[in-house]
Amino acid sequence: MGYKHGQMDSQSVFDALSTPTFLLKIIPHVDGAPRICELVRYTLRDLTIKGAWSGPGALGLFPHALAPVAELPVLEVVSAVHPDRSYPPARRGRLRLFGGLIPWYLFRGEPMRMKGRVALVTGAASGIGKDIAETFAREGAKVVIADVSVDAAQAAAAEIQKSGGVALAVAMDVTQEQQVDAGVAEAINAFGGVDVLVSNAGIQHIAPVVDLPLDQWRKLLAIHLDGAFLTTRACLRHMAHSGRGGSIIYMGSVHSKEASPLKAPYVTAKHGLIGLCKVVAKEGAAHGVRANVVCPGFVRTALVEKQIPEQAKELGISEQEVIKNVMLKETVDGEFTTTEDVAAVTLFLAAFPTNALTGQSIVVSHGWFMQ
Repeated sequence: MGYKHGQMDSQSVFDALSTPTFLLKIIPHVDGAPRICELVRYTLRDLTIKGAWSGPGALGLFPHALAPVAELPVLEVVSAVHPDRSYPPARRGRLRLFGGLIPWYLFRGEPMRMKGRVALVTGAASGIGKDIAETFAREGAKVVIADVSVDAAQAAAAEIQKSGGVALAVAMDVTQEQQVDAGVAEAINAFGGVDVLVSNAGIQHIAPVVDLPLDQWRKLLAIHLDGAFLTTRACLRHMAHSGRGGSIIYMGSVHSKEASPLKAPYVTAKHGLIGLCKVVAKEGAAHGVRANVVCPGFVRTALVEKQIPEQAKELGISEQEVIKNVMLKETVDGEFTTTEDVAAVTLFLAAFPTNALTGQSIVVSHGWFMQ
């Protein structure tokens, strides 16, 4: 069917072209240098379009070779979904129609790495956990935001849903066995299972060993180690029973590898996660479950922001000296690790297709610690 500019509105075009198929050229646009990935056959039913749109920031498009650009209508692409393969939602872009076909459309071309998976992330209402949850959701996962603050968890889930993702908030104090088991059961009931656990919930306490209260020692170890154990046990039981396998990822630290003054319980807990990971990697292998630890350097989250004045006071130096000479001194570039850095590595491990890396820990620290 042909299309003459000005004779049909966008809905009419959609109705007229809902049956014919066309080729969509997938081209990731990186640093102004598009590269062709592949040709994928779509029907117009796989696209959601609306209105006429040619505003600033529109993605560049390649017009059909036989048609002058000026003669081609422009429609907004809201999303594109292929029935057999999964790609991220299309960003807003200009779509040019010619001769009843949509010839070329610029689009981010990597398949969604977490499509069809359910990921439970503890401590996901803020900081590193929130960025991991958002990253997983963008990659197609159904995400469970587990946090001790249910209001904050609901707000984080709402943000993901507003962006087109799927998310569920559950209240979970990871030190409480009943809350952990109930939260995991809620996730399974809602989404049919749990494929990925990211044990991320954690706190920090700054004090020399001689001044450290026992209750603070116990509290920190309970959140980091008891929490990791309880969430692992609940998810591993399901993963083993489901036959789907899974991935369990612990949020360690460079302090899983190296010590620093004033952080005895934190260093102890983070070292402990390495041991737990190795045991789970061996016990989980029979069920297709792998385990890993992500070990970030200093990430400027609220947890680290709180440490800066505390360390300055304990060490008798300025806050800037804490940042430059304590936190970032050993990095290769004087830069904080970002939540995006950590989320990217966590996604890599969660989506890794084999057991080749099970039991391993990966340090993400801008060179703060090298192994």
